[in-house]
Amino acid sequence: MIELVSPLSGKPLHRDSAHSLSDGTSERWPVIDDIPYLRVGSEELAARLLAHLDRGESSAALVLLLAENDRWWNEPPPPPAQLRDLVDRRGTLTLREAMALLGWGRVGDYFAHRWSDPTYVAGLALLDAHWTAPATAFELACGIGHYLRALCQVGVRAIGADLVFAKLWVARHWVAPEAELVCFDAEQPWPVRLRTDLALCHDAFYFLGNKPHVAAQLLEAAATVALAHVHNSQHPNLSTGEGMTRLEVEDLFPDATLYADEELTACGASGRLPEPFHGDKTEAFGIAIGPPASEPGPLGMPLSGASLTRNPLCIGGAPAWPSERYADEYGGRVTYACRADLPDRTLMAPEWIDAVRRRELVDLPERW
Repeated sequence: MIELVSPLSGKPLHRDSAHSLSDGTSERWPVIDDIPYLRVGSEELAARLLAHLDRGESSAALVLLLAENDRWWNEPPPPPAQLRDLVDRRGTLTLREAMALLGWGRVGDYFAHRWSDPTYVAGLALLDAHWTAPATAFELACGIGHYLRALCQVGVRAIGADLVFAKLWVARHWVAPEAELVCFDAEQPWPVRLRTDLALCHDAFYFLGNKPHVAAQLLEAAATVALAHVHNSQHPNLSTGEGMTRLEVEDLFPDATLYADEELTACGASGRLPEPFHGDKTEAFGIAIGPPASEPGPLGMPLSGASLTRNPLCIGGAPAWPSERYADEYGGRVTYACRADLPDRTLMAPEWIDAVRRRELVDLPERW
């Protein structure tokens, strides 16, 4: 299903040690916590990582790698001592504690509460609207693995890729430990050759500069392709990414069915299938290539018996936003009313279906 190749030479990569891959020449790439690091432009860092790994200094390599971020991030990396603390205590820290030590700030807020964000609900609704019971799935720009976790929970073999190793590392230890993960730059030649049943890129496509290249790779990877929350450049938003017009979307994906993000969120909260969108007045586009489902798929609902928690943003019967920015971006579109009569903790059962759809009860990772 997936083959790794050198992002520089295109030759197949094979393990030449427990912690590295090689194309059979002098070219080598590090593997940490079973996550290959194949990021073009970071060859010098890769060499430093390999030097540590070859000496058995895996913690030192991790400290170096966890400090790297993407070009959109404008905050300084955490002090090495802080990252060493994270590495040393990764087995006992919560997800939120780990992200705080990584210095992720507003991004940490976003990841911690994404399970009830309207954009996440929209992404699940888009996948469910074109559900084909895939055996395999590939997610580009998977972040810390929210969708990978949902896919794994319903038995899909899921592969996630991201530019930022630290996000994949958090996915490995806190969110989606069963997923296969690989770190690479999607705007460069892809170091993966793959064919899956489903390919997705949710709430991230607008960050990518070389969109035609990425679109072509996704369409080659799978028969069903889904991209949720692609920002409409003609609509105001708080993103630093590069949005698209409807015409630009249709040019890249001429066979796609388009949906309005607001419609997808509403459908995720109600359990109905979304209506295709034919206008241009929406905050963001949902894009799907592949046949529509006759009924919604399983991703919007936890499995029976899953552990549920009252939405942590609901305190005292009202939303308590983690920041003003979060309130500005999501406050007007959330699907939950913070009902006070719900339990703090319970198990998934039929009586909680509506509360789960509205995201008043959420299925959070064990060490959230």
